[in-house]
Amino acid sequence: MKKVIIIGASSGIGEALARVFAKNGYIIGLTARRIELLKNIQAELKTKSYVKYMDLLKPDDAIRALEELIREMDGVDIVIINSGTGHEGKILEFEKERIAIDVNVLGFTAMAAPAYGASKAYLSFYLEGLRHKFAQQKQNIYITDIKPGYVYTPLTQNHEKMIWVSTAQKAASQIYDAIIGKKKHAYITKRWILLAWLLKIIPDFIYNRF
Repeated sequence: MKKVIIIGASSGIGEALARVFAKNGYIIGLTARRIELLKNIQAELKTKSYVKYMDLLKPDDAIRALEELIREMDGVDIVIINSGTGHEGKILEFEKERIAIDVNVLGFTAMAAPAYGASKAYLSFYLEGLRHKFAQQKQNIYITDIKPGYVYTPLTQNHEKMIWVSTAQKAASQIYDAIIGKKKHAYITKRWILLAWLLKIIPDFIYNRF
């Protein structure tokens, strides 16, 4: 039976992904800080599952937790690094910025190496580097870079002016298809590839109006 670990599975897209993979017969490893939410999700899954506390703000502990979980599951086929954080505000507050960097950049690196905004660009380039490295080593490991648009989750519930908003369930279904299809890149939902293309070509004076 195939196995997947979802890092950041307590709500939103991560929770929805857990349900999609369970529906497709996968053994699930669930990690997050909110352990009680993970246990509630675990109780509802129809396949075997594991729960592990993980806080990406503590990367050394997170690495150990991931290694422990992989051993407990006796290996894993897919690792999904879903954890992320961010905030909106007209005033830049370093403490909030630092948390985003610590989770989205340092936390991600801690998870990817051993086993919003600029930080997500970092992830894309980092994944591309991993893809080339694994290809050179002729390892049978596939890297899928998920590029989500707006999704209804606790992280976005207070955001205004969102367009093309998807449910977590729909996003999770498309992410599942992209991973199983071993795609290199996937925009979620698919219509966001159009906006991504437009953002690359429109002049700054137009982009700055949004």
